[in-house]
Amino acid sequence: GFSSTTQRRAGAGHGPQYDPPTGWLFGVKPGEKAEKEGWEGLAYYGFGGSLLVFAVAYAFKPDTSIQTWALEEARRRLEAEGILEDPASK
Repeated sequence: GFSSTTQRRAGAGHGPQYDPPTGWLFGVKPGEKAEKEGWEGLAYYGFGGSLLVFAVAYAFKPDTSIQTWALEEARRRLEAEGILEDPASK
């Protein structure tokens, strides 16, 4: 037959496993301001600072394209053969 024992739940002694749905985004009622948590300011400055550093590094990175290399190599070879004069000697 059926057992009359109570059903065991995982983690039953630690309260609810999740917040019940309220219908509000992030649990904040419309018109109320959300409370900032301690890590949020640090995260904003950390992400913003890292994006700024990345943008500066990307703007000043060396040009390593094959087109630039080929143009410089062709100019160097033409100057070595005497077909093109060296712009530094002017």
